Amino acid sequence: MSPRWNPNPDVETGRRVVHHLHVHLVLVTRHRRKAFTNEMPTRCEEIMREVCTVLEADLKQFDGEEDCVHLLVRHPPKAQLSKLVNSFKGVSARLLRKERDAHVRRHPWGGHFWSGSYFAGSGGGAPLTVVKQYIENRKRPVG
Repeated sequence: MSPRWNPNPDVETGRRVVHHLHVHLVLVTRHRRKAFTNEMPTRCEEIMREVCTVLEADLKQFDGEEDCVHLLVRHPPKAQLSKLVNSFKGVSARLLRKERDAHVRRHPWGGHFWSGSYFAGSGGGAPLTVVKQYIENRKRPVG
């Protein structure tokens, strides 16, 4: 690297790439059912952090409401966004259903925990501090 270049600690480098990729994801429960109890978003965050570790991504911010979760994820360019989302949804649904079966079974899912769709927004449109603040201000469910 050129000695004139001041590296930005937020910008990552790879063998052939310099990147700063963040995505704001919103995953919604099937039929927007109010499925999350107070402790479920915390467990969901733990699961999604584990998924990030496996996929070499980094969960920067997480919060959940009664029917959805918001994530701010830093990801490498080699991580295909749709596969990242499918991993989040698949692993979390399987483990939440296994660990919280009595609660999850009370809601008619049609065999699915998450909706088939999701929101993905580039973290580059708004400053990341604004996106982080937005996610922090989501309301956790009570009860």
